[in-house]
Amino acid sequence: MTNRIHIQPDATGMHVGIALSRYHAWATDRLLDGAVERFKRLGGTEKNLFIAPAAGAWELTAIAQALIEQDDFDGVVALGVVIRGETPHFDYICSGVTQGLMDLAISYGVPVGFGILTCNTTNEVEARCGGEVGNKGKDAMQAVVESAMTIQAIKKQAAGN
Repeated sequence: MTNRIHIQPDATGMHVGIALSRYHAWATDRLLDGAVERFKRLGGTEKNLFIAPAAGAWELTAIAQALIEQDDFDGVVALGVVIRGETPHFDYICSGVTQGLMDLAISYGVPVGFGILTCNTTNEVEARCGGEVGNKGKDAMQAVVESAMTIQAIKKQAAGN
């Protein structure tokens, strides 16, 4: 018989850091609202969230790392928006931030929710921060809560509990 972890997402007692890009705040504030709403819906309390501003998407990795290094958080959610322009800047930012956040999650063993919209147009952003495609801030928070619970279950299993 195989061992399989089964979890029911529950943020009760969890502490989550949120790295929030202030660039395109008209959208990132809506992503934040979605993330907070999902955390509370999963049983978490707002007092267990710590929101740290970042100047833009590029700076999210450094802010996320600072949060992780506090050892107070079960996970971190990175929220930001990058909109394609006329130069390759978009590609460099998206690639660097994606790789940086993934490296943090792997290096520290702490889940990092990818709530960064990488869109071609503002219409695509609108659709993903509460519009017809949903709110990717909610999705990123859901992923962090589920991943944190899974990591905790793995550690518990490894300890023989």
